[in-house]
Amino acid sequence: MDIAYFTKTLEGLPLDKAAEITADLGFECADLLVRDGHAISPDRPEEIANAAKLFASAGVRIPMATIDSTRPDDAASRLLGCCSEAGIGQIRLGFWRYDPSRRWKVQLDEAQRDLDGFERLAGQVGIKLTIQLHGGTLHSSGALAMQLLAGRDPIRIGAYPDPANQIIREGSEDWRMTLDILDPWFCCMGVKNSGWFPGAYGADGQRAWHSDWYGLDDGMVPWNEIVPHLVATGFAGVLSMHSQYRVPREQALDKVRADLAHFRRLIAAAKE
Repeated sequence: MDIAYFTKTLEGLPLDKAAEITADLGFECADLLVRDGHAISPDRPEEIANAAKLFASAGVRIPMATIDSTRPDDAASRLLGCCSEAGIGQIRLGFWRYDPSRRWKVQLDEAQRDLDGFERLAGQVGIKLTIQLHGGTLHSSGALAMQLLAGRDPIRIGAYPDPANQIIREGSEDWRMTLDILDPWFCCMGVKNSGWFPGAYGADGQRAWHSDWYGLDDGMVPWNEIVPHLVATGFAGVLSMHSQYRVPREQALDKVRADLAHFRRLIAAAKE
């Protein structure tokens, strides 16, 4: 298993500083976010190779990148090609959002056509593309993601479950069933924790509830059960550790250090 730090928290920092922080946190791998406002912008994909070199010089590999593309156009093709040339073998695609004003089947057909194109591109450049389970999308749960994955080559298109996203969004499933449904496409998992807490009662007498992000040892995702399952089943993919904390960056990084230490303890205990 590769435990990779998702570089979203490092928004606005130059590449060398992002690499330095990732290594200082204790990570040996990174999930490189390619997005406007971050060290790598999607309109400058040629800089991905430099990112790989800078992270490597800090002792950090980049087995995975995250992009926002949902159309297999020329820009996406160039971006995927640059990732492949930099040695990044796995890439998370963008989100196919669900629009309740349109019929689900129409949107599903459109997303499937997009993925047909992406599957061809993945084959051409020799990479794997993944679909993350995320709220507000056509693929918020394992069962829904299967509508997009069925019949696709798992060497080229993979599944990216995210238990914390599923708990606080509309994609909630038993995590065991999610992983069972998505096998053999399961190749990556988002690592973070989340939960719900009660708010005030409204004028109509109904209590409001709110969701938030928590430390790995402090939320509703049972990582103490999921990690032993991953170890026992020989999972060899990427575990992308996220930092969604709504606090200043330095404070968020402290929480990431604690999360990584806790996660490694769970892995060590599962291997005993």
